Amino acid sequence: MKVAVSGKGGVGKTTFAAALGRAWQRAGRRVLCVDADPDSNLAGTLGHRGPEPAPLAEWKKLVEERVGGADGWGGFLKMNPRVDDIPERLSVDVGGIRVLRMGHIERGRRGCACPENVLLREVLHHLLLCENEHVVVDMEAGVEHLGRGTAEAVDAMVVVVEPGWAALATAERVAKLARELGIRRIEVVANKLGGAEDSAFVREHLCGLSLLGALPFDRGLEAEARSGMVSVDRPFHREIERMAHALEQS
Repeated sequence: MKVAVSGKGGVGKTTFAAALGRAWQRAGRRVLCVDADPDSNLAGTLGHRGPEPAPLAEWKKLVEERVGGADGWGGFLKMNPRVDDIPERLSVDVGGIRVLRMGHIERGRRGCACPENVLLREVLHHLLLCENEHVVVDMEAGVEHLGRGTAEAVDAMVVVVEPGWAALATAERVAKLARELGIRRIEVVANKLGGAEDSAFVREHLCGLSLLGALPFDRGLEAEARSGMVSVDRPFHREIERMAHALEQS
């Protein structure tokens, strides 16, 4: 099962991605989580303590060795570099889940064909097409890391929203981009719901998108994150378990 998770900043996208990975792990699945959002800390959310693992984009020597074009200048780029060893080599184990940080792509003057971007796309393509495990990709608020061929390997794009206009507008934009890339299954997860009024607002303004599930606003999640102790009996985690199962069913 390969799932990409997107949504507006601050809606709880990384919290959902980490919780989904843990739910699948508890169900006996092998799980790899990919941190493809430069502003998130997926490893920390999963329970990693200490310095964050170095992102792939900052392994300059490896990028030059595999792709060429030192610092984006001169030489030829290898557009199909070997990447099959990279997930095992650069991922960190966080309580039985492998986590790989992708890092930030400096676009601007170097454009999208910079060596780092080539390697990042090829690694993600390999993870989604070749790895025999459940993969959860914590994306930016868009589909920046996905090319068409890579996107077609995604089983589902999950867009996390909160009960507000901005989050729902972002969900609509992400869904449009995902469809254009060929992602067939697009689901919305409503997060931080304070009650029936919030739930009704989200349902009313989904613009035809499918609602996978609804998560309550839960202040106790911060305490869980600090202690590293997860209570699976909380309504939040019970709903995550249900959604994890539902994603596998179709």
